[in-house]
Order: sequence, then structure tokens, then C-alpha cells
Amino acid sequence: MNKTELVAAVAEKSGLSKDSSKKAVDAVVESITEALKKGDKVALVGFGTFEVVKKDARTARNPRTGETIKIKATKQPKFKVGKGLKDAVNTKKK
Repeated sequence: MNKTELVAAVAEKSGLSKDSSKKAVDAVVESITEALKKGDKVALVGFGTFEVVKKDARTARNPRTGETIKIKATKQPKFKVGKGLKDAVNTKKK
């Protein structure tokens, strides 16, 4: 499912217009992004948790040349699935 399909699904399930649904989807994504940029954690009970994890600087080896290279420390977004979503995905259809 891409963003256009998600907007259409939100419009269908909520009864909103596609334009209103697009604004809602954009607002949710933007709000999660802003919270993560500030270092906050976003927990949606039953769905999952978005958070930022810090990756320390490290040395690695270039597989082509064998040369040792330094990789800078970074921050990466992480998503941990919630129990409700995990159970929904793993439920067998009859």
C-alpha cells in the first residue's frame, strides 16, 4: 500500500473526503516526524512505538578494498510493533 492507497482507505473507513483524509495522513506523519526530531517517543497503544536510537561511531571495513573506514555516529528512527498489531497480523483468516 502506498500513500495514495492509504489516503483512499482512510477516506473510505472514516467517511471523510479524500482531500481531508490526505490532510489527516500528512498531519499524522508530520507530527510523528517532529516528535522524533525533538527526541520524543511516540507510543500508539496496540499499534507500536516510534523512537530514535543513537548509533555510536564505529570502524568498518570496505568489502571491495579491505580498507578500514570510520562511520560517524548517527540517530535512526526505530519502530517497535505493538501487541495488538502483531496479533492482528498473525491471526489466521477462516
